[in-house]
Amino acid sequence: MSQTVVGMFDTAAQAKTAAQQLQAAGFSLDHVDVASRSDDATTDNNNRGRYRSNTNRTEESTGDSISDFFSNLFSDDDDDDNARRYAHAARESGSMVTVHAHSDENARQAAEILDRCGAVDVDDRAEQTGYQSQNKNQNAQNQNTKAATAGNDDQLSAKVIEENLQVGKRVEQTGGARLRSRIIERPVEASVRLREEHVNVNRTPVDRPATEADFDAFKEGNIEVTESAERAVVGKEARVVEEVTLGKEVTEREETIHDTVRKTEVDVEQLNKSGNSANNRRSDEDGRRNS
Repeated sequence: MSQTVVGMFDTAAQAKTAAQQLQAAGFSLDHVDVASRSDDATTDNNNRGRYRSNTNRTEESTGDSISDFFSNLFSDDDDDDNARRYAHAARESGSMVTVHAHSDENARQAAEILDRCGAVDVDDRAEQTGYQSQNKNQNAQNQNTKAATAGNDDQLSAKVIEENLQVGKRVEQTGGARLRSRIIERPVEASVRLREEHVNVNRTPVDRPATEADFDAFKEGNIEVTESAERAVVGKEARVVEEVTLGKEVTEREETIHDTVRKTEVDVEQLNKSGNSANNRRSDEDGRRNS
């Protein structure tokens, strides 16, 4: 399904860049129209400039032809406010790029390229340049008519509106506490007594006759005496020495809210036959008697 995508730009350079980006993305220039406001364009009281196209698809167009273009573009739309809004935004822009897409995906890609190149927001541009939607004006008139009329055409009413103070609650974070544990190291020392053994060799000169026991020991053999020493052994024991607990204590307080509320008051004033206020007439008579 073919679609038409329109992008409006403040300058002709932006429109030219958009056309180049479209061509780089695979769009045929036969499907891309670039129209720019003529430098020597004449304008009427509504500041409507003429547009000049740089393709063979369209000729020079006036403000009325812009309206016709968007009217045809939105011909399937029951509400012609879109056509008027787009035409208004086009007259307030410097250039316009029209892309004739052959599919929804093709139209979406074209719209992304136009936005990326600086296409203006039509709704914002129309609102900023003073466009008034006829739908909004009609809705406002309907609302005013409903507010002034009640029941039937022979009855008029004034609404009494009264504000009521509604006080609610919301929770805000006012503070708190956080437990953070960390490990620190500190040097410690302890004293321990260690025992060591040492072998002493003593040679004592002897001069006596050998006995039977001496002859029994007169053979080869080994006699060993071992030495031992105590060494310090370090061990660690972890013990829980304190517990830190977080808790909440809830308190309540009463706060008085001071504010103002509004109310519509309707004063009934009787009118005399001439249409003047009876109260005002009496005041005038009192003033003449006092003078």
